[in-house]
Amino acid sequence: MDVFFLGTGAGVPAKLRNVTSIALKLLEERGTVWLFDCGEATQHQILHTSIKPRRIEKIFITHLHGDHIYGLPGLLSSRSFQGGESMVTVYGPPGIKEYIEVSLRISKSYLKYHIEIIELKEGIIFEDEQFIVEARLLEHGIPSYGYRVKEKDRPGTLLADKLQSAGVKPGPDYRKIKNGEEVILDDGTVIDPAAFVGPPQKGRIVTILGDTRVCPNAQVLAQNADLLVHEATFSADEGTLAFEYFHSTTLQAAETALNAGVKKLCLTHISSRYDRNDWKELEKEARTVFANTVVSEDFMEINVPYEQDWIKGCFD
Repeated sequence: MDVFFLGTGAGVPAKLRNVTSIALKLLEERGTVWLFDCGEATQHQILHTSIKPRRIEKIFITHLHGDHIYGLPGLLSSRSFQGGESMVTVYGPPGIKEYIEVSLRISKSYLKYHIEIIELKEGIIFEDEQFIVEARLLEHGIPSYGYRVKEKDRPGTLLADKLQSAGVKPGPDYRKIKNGEEVILDDGTVIDPAAFVGPPQKGRIVTILGDTRVCPNAQVLAQNADLLVHEATFSADEGTLAFEYFHSTTLQAAETALNAGVKKLCLTHISSRYDRNDWKELEKEARTVFANTVVSEDFMEINVPYEQDWIKGCFD
């Protein structure tokens, strides 16, 4: 599970930051990519990465401001020319269906794959055997949603050395034991799977918020997340401006992370008023409240490890 930042700027494209788009790479988990927002030129940003548009399975739109959706029709159209044949599901606020359908119809764009468009209501919007995705309304000038992606707990690690010591040879029996099935050896020995599989791996949680002021739902979505991606359009001393424009400051994002008990905070949606020299200062501001904070940059990638890897310090 890796979070890749395709665009980290606010409002309009800038030389150092394109507008918002974030890829959640689930290549090992399900061989796919989930995209969160799709600002202008997102497909151009993808060209500089190893991400394959045909692997994009789901697109989650936080809100309908242009810097979060203007790249969507182009990406959907290009995917048809790039070998994309599998279905894509797009989630977004009411109006996203009309926006996509009108854009494609007027431009005479015909997709070679099926597209499903789901207009959001708060609550669980997706669930399968691997993941649960929850959406909640935030506080912005127009309806803006945050998403909580929760991986379900996974079976523990197979204790292969212990199995071999017990006389179990590698092969189909290993899979049965991994799946919790009892195995009987040729000599009649019964292998209890519970004794040969480590404790379950606790599922990881990634929270990605749309544009928002400080609000209760942001904290609810972020509760105990392994990674919280939170907008920080403004610096700590611009609290009044942030409130007027329905955005957050570095300190406000850090306070949400602290109160929610997250493991790591990544700030994004950075205003173009701040140049490269300012970014470290923004990071320092947030770290006065929440130490494990980083400011995102375009093409930054963050791995989200399992809990035992946190203990090893792999996510510092």
